[in-house]
Amino acid sequence: MRKRNVAILFRLNRKEAETLDKKVKKSGLSREAYLRHLINGVVPRDAPPPDYYSMMRELHKIGNNLNQIAQKAHTLNVIDVQRYDKDMRKFKETVRLITEAVILPEQRE
Repeated sequence: MRKRNVAILFRLNRKEAETLDKKVKKSGLSREAYLRHLINGVVPRDAPPPDYYSMMRELHKIGNNLNQIAQKAHTLNVIDVQRYDKDMRKFKETVRLITEAVILPEQRE
């Protein structure tokens, strides 16, 4: 059974429909998903540039490599653990902030 089983029909004039379609296209969402975001009080962001995903993949690869190095370094006790852990937290926070700024919708006021 569908979770969304209430259909709502409403009409727009041509200009309103064009404006909605432009915003939907820029967001990369479906029209329904775009409207659900608005109903839930968040404004969808424009879709990120294609380079965003390749850059994030690279950042995640770097993070994974750093994690593997850290595991080995912790085992061998040959690295400044506190400094490494601090920098790794900073790396993860940076990735989170980039994702938040580019992808996640922002709350409406």
